[in-house]
Amino acid sequence: MSGGTGDGFAGRVAAITGAGSGIGRALAVELAGRGARLALSDVDGAGLEATAERCRARGAEVSTRRLDVTKREDVLAWAGEVVTRFGAVDQVYANAGVAYYGEVAAESFEDVERVLDVNFWGVVNTAKAFLPHVIASGDGRLVTVSSLFGLIAMPAQSAYNASKVAVRGFTEALRQEMLVARHPVRVTCVHPGGVRTAVARSARAAEGLDAGALAANFDRRFALTSPERAAGVILGGVRRGRPRVLVGPDARVLDLFGRLSPVAYQRFGAWFSRFLAPPKPKRG
Repeated sequence: MSGGTGDGFAGRVAAITGAGSGIGRALAVELAGRGARLALSDVDGAGLEATAERCRARGAEVSTRRLDVTKREDVLAWAGEVVTRFGAVDQVYANAGVAYYGEVAAESFEDVERVLDVNFWGVVNTAKAFLPHVIASGDGRLVTVSSLFGLIAMPAQSAYNASKVAVRGFTEALRQEMLVARHPVRVTCVHPGGVRTAVARSARAAEGLDAGALAANFDRRFALTSPERAAGVILGGVRRGRPRVLVGPDARVLDLFGRLSPVAYQRFGAWFSRFLAPPKPKRG
């Protein structure tokens, strides 16, 4: 264990994927303010360095690595670099992800594979690379970011739904394994609702759909929570060792709806999906 007292973050070494923007950046900045030492990665080098500068301005020790989480050997190498640099890893936040909009009949196999590669295999690669070090810390935290859509499904989100449900299942099984083995690691799965992040703005869409218009519509109508607010909720859950953290009022309401009415919520989703698409331009 690298040390630290108080709220469980001061002096800890925290590794974050997808730290170049959105929730990942907000987590990094908030952890910097709480005294954590940070190992940050993202596929976006410029965004990553911007995050690092904000964290250093808050007095944090920071290392960065431009990283594609789908490249397993690179993730494994990064984990080794972090341990070499800091001497330990106490907390891991597997946050990197991509969004995609498209119906099953219209989406390509390649689009589905890409979403699963980043959202699911990126989490698996990160968790497996860091898990031995988090166990060795003596008081570890392993946090994965699923989604509200890891709890309920929506039309035109099949690939994203599949990836985020897979993250939830993987994480919940891992948490049970840590309990069975009595390892000193608390595992948390995060389920954000609509958050104003670059993930939605950079989402891809099936051929014939306007990804930019879809993203703008999502931001305007459904992004109820700021990344900073999301980071605060997540860290509050991590500090308390909660196995599941719901972020945003939409996540809490729709999760409850899905559990109470697993069939009725799907009918609601089919009706509600018309609001996910951008409004059609008026004629005349």
